[in-house]
Amino acid sequence: MVRGGRGMSACATCLRRSHLIGHLAPRIASLLDRPRRRPAGLMSLGEAELIDAVAGPRAAEAWRFLERFDAQAARERIEAGGLGALCLHARAYPVKLRDLADPPAVLYLTGEEDRLAKLAAEPAVAIVGARRASPYGLEMAHAMGRGLSAARVTVVSGLALGVDAAAHRGALEGGSSVLAVVAGGADIPYPKRNRRLYARIREEGAVLSESPPGQRPLRWSFPARNRLMAGLADLTLVVEAASPSGSLITAEFAQDLGRTLAAVPGRATSRTAAGTNSLLRDGAALVTGSEDVLEELFGVGHAHSVEPPAPAEDLPPDLASVLEAVESEATVDGMAQASELPVPAVRAALARLEASGHIRRVGLAAYERTTLVTSD
Repeated sequence: MVRGGRGMSACATCLRRSHLIGHLAPRIASLLDRPRRRPAGLMSLGEAELIDAVAGPRAAEAWRFLERFDAQAARERIEAGGLGALCLHARAYPVKLRDLADPPAVLYLTGEEDRLAKLAAEPAVAIVGARRASPYGLEMAHAMGRGLSAARVTVVSGLALGVDAAAHRGALEGGSSVLAVVAGGADIPYPKRNRRLYARIREEGAVLSESPPGQRPLRWSFPARNRLMAGLADLTLVVEAASPSGSLITAEFAQDLGRTLAAVPGRATSRTAAGTNSLLRDGAALVTGSEDVLEELFGVGHAHSVEPPAPAEDLPPDLASVLEAVESEATVDGMAQASELPVPAVRAALARLEASGHIRRVGLAAYERTTLVTSD
């Protein structure tokens, strides 16, 4: 059973604003489908301006919605969905999101407020990429998520199929912080194919949305979600992306915020690598592993590696057995048999050993030992 959220630092004014946007969401979708009618800074407009710009002949209906809005009833629905809520006036509201031109009035989240505060305070990397990713892209996203999580970096992604899901799964194996930002209500697993992954993230990390509970995602909700991912992250990493694509929208938000942008190179002939290769051509940092990302975050010789690796004799038994298996086995399955551990536990151990400097990656799925330090 997943844990619900119990934090409710959302004032009535911000809840009203958030639910107005939820009420107008279908009209916003209709408006944004017609580029010539898009008003600038739509999501930062005040209530009256927003209604005038979006509601059209249904403006009176929107005003009646606001007149009937009951903040206490909204809080009860949020709690019934197992969520918490915090608004712009809350101390726990992520500082990084305040850099947005239109920060959400309310964030709806699973878990406790202090969990989000912890995740938001840590260095964070958003990993985004193609839904129909290649095996190479999926492997890279998984490895990046796992390595960064093992290095105590919060991994942010959007719970979509493909690269997002692979990054989330890798981050969960790494044993540290995982944050999923979704386009619909935080209480709704979307897409349904990722409902088990959603449940794991809800239990072990946090799911975050600016949409009120129960709201289904609309097309405009996805780029709106992308700005939150870029806003929460110190660095945005694009693993695979066509051109154009939603991942490149996230990259644009990161650049507009002055945040670091990185990309994984792909084959010149691959359509799913056209976007990432163009980002590299335009100056994004080229990364091929989590160590490259950590160096972009913290500089060469980053803070997570300043201490020498612990002697093998001082490692926990599961890490020590996997470290020993690395020397004799080339595959994760072989290491699992040699160490008598399940494959997921071996993957998690490999991530921790890589982050601590005991091993290094050779290619995409092989490892070698980097130190023979002993306690003598």
